[in-house]
Amino acid sequence: MKQKYHAFLGLLVWLAGLGHAAADSLVLDWNPGDSPVVTGYFIYYGTNSGSYPNKIDAGNVTSFTLTNLAAGVTYYFTATAYDANGNESVYSNETSFVLAGVLIMSQGENPGDPSVIQFPVEPGHWYEVQATTDFQSWSTIWQTEVADSNTWLQFTDPDAGAYAARFYRLVLH
Repeated sequence: MKQKYHAFLGLLVWLAGLGHAAADSLVLDWNPGDSPVVTGYFIYYGTNSGSYPNKIDAGNVTSFTLTNLAAGVTYYFTATAYDANGNESVYSNETSFVLAGVLIMSQGENPGDPSVIQFPVEPGHWYEVQATTDFQSWSTIWQTEVADSNTWLQFTDPDAGAYAARFYRLVLH
């Protein structure tokens, strides 16, 4: 049975959007373990809080880029430190993150109400909702401030009823 030892790991999430290497990636940074015997770190993650079916050996670094993640999905992360004998620390605090890159539309609450547009945002970025009726000319109909947290935003187009058909896109800045 492996022994457990304590190592301080504060897992911080830095978004893929910082360098936009890929829309499906996320950079995780953490504080190093407080034990001199730490030789590496495992990253655990999944899509349900407290459940981490995925495990990655990040090696002896304090930053790691996860790839092939789905936009609009909330991921939950934790990390452990390990020593040369394979002893592993307890989990760090859990952190979560939802990658931007998806736009969800749903019907308004009542018949005839305009559709509701929802999308996740990443800190340090701002977004434009643009609309068109012909896919040739796009107009910005709403824009956000620079996001300071990872969350979902919602917008309702009050002018949607004036068009037989209106199409939307989300622009990340």
